[in-house]
Amino acid sequence: MSRAVRKQLFSMIDLMEKANKILEKNLFKNRFNEQEMIGLLSDCQESAISVGNMIEALIGEGTETVAELERYCENLFQMSQSLNNPPARREILGHLGKQIKKIRRFLGNDMPDKLEVVFLPYKTSMWDSLESIWMAAEEDAGADAYVIPIPYYDKNPDGTFRQEHYEGEEFPKYVDVTDYRDYDFELRQPDIVFIHNPYDGGNYVTSVAPFFYSKNLKQYTEKLVYVPYFVLDGNGIEESYVLTAGVLNADYVVVQTEEEKQDYIKHIKEAYPDFSFNEDKFLPLGSPKFDKVCSMNREHENVPLEWREKAEGKKVILYNTSVTSLLKSNEEYLAKMRRVFDLFKEREDTILLWRPHPLMESTLASMRPNLYGEYMELKQQFVNEQYGIYDDSPDMYPAIGLSDAYYGDWSSLVWLYQKTGKMIMIQDVEVE
Repeated sequence: MSRAVRKQLFSMIDLMEKANKILEKNLFKNRFNEQEMIGLLSDCQESAISVGNMIEALIGEGTETVAELERYCENLFQMSQSLNNPPARREILGHLGKQIKKIRRFLGNDMPDKLEVVFLPYKTSMWDSLESIWMAAEEDAGADAYVIPIPYYDKNPDGTFRQEHYEGEEFPKYVDVTDYRDYDFELRQPDIVFIHNPYDGGNYVTSVAPFFYSKNLKQYTEKLVYVPYFVLDGNGIEESYVLTAGVLNADYVVVQTEEEKQDYIKHIKEAYPDFSFNEDKFLPLGSPKFDKVCSMNREHENVPLEWREKAEGKKVILYNTSVTSLLKSNEEYLAKMRRVFDLFKEREDTILLWRPHPLMESTLASMRPNLYGEYMELKQQFVNEQYGIYDDSPDMYPAIGLSDAYYGDWSSLVWLYQKTGKMIMIQDVEVE
């Protein structure tokens, strides 16, 4: 129950109490406007029904509050029938006053004062950017946390939606997931909403469902918080990461360092001189991804047994291929991948753990359809010949924990991998 909705319900009870005082003021008199009193009784009943319906929609049936509201409505009806009976109406007035106090007390018990905090991941592989924040909210007795995975779509080259994806069933078992179709944002008005997709409709490859664009979510919450799904070296940030709808619409943005914060402010002021925003919305708190990576090792329970068996007695090289590098080098990049595969399949002391970017195939299909077939041929050869470990899982951390060194493209994974203290080598496509 969000504090915003709780406040709204108590405000409605305040109005019912004020109406009750007007009834007392008038009905203790011998002369009053009967039609006005009937109208006021009707308003009180409508308010009570609205409060009861909201409570049942939010927390279900069988609450003390709703039971007392029903008794209150019955007394309102009895009052409408007893307006010309002074002893009866005075007795009922006494009951109504006591019932308002009970309703207020019961509502406080049925709906404790807690923050309602919602997390809206869309890809399981990016859940790590929110997980440690969610864990803190889960442990906070003053908060109710909801993890609500949301659907997203691949895009065609013309920007239209292609295939819908929903990964709610792929989240870790320890995460209690709420179906996005079962959570009514308009009704619940969560106090805080965390997102990790800042693009709204501006991503050329994928899009979350338009309802979950930051510009729309703003109307349902007092605090929209954007936590980047990526990490960088912390020494600043490029304009392309900053000038997104999520950054501009968010009430708060979690950034890695003070240097990044200053770059966010600078880029926004340069691009939108008239855009008004609070510079303190940028919070240099690091990244939840750092919390996750420091907990991983080869023996971690999330590392698949099959991987461990393949890696037995061998050094494991994590080979990370990125979308950006492939789009930049095209055919030359695929040739480089083939050379890397050929080199490692001849080694007996080392095994390659290949982890392509999760959006590699959909990006090629959308933006480089001429390369898609060759890429899929490379992938099938690697998988079928089983001379390495192919990782297309949504969770990158088992690969980080199992591996002894990193080889591949510059990406946010590099900055994470640095936290392990293991060796890193960056791939140069032009070097044979």
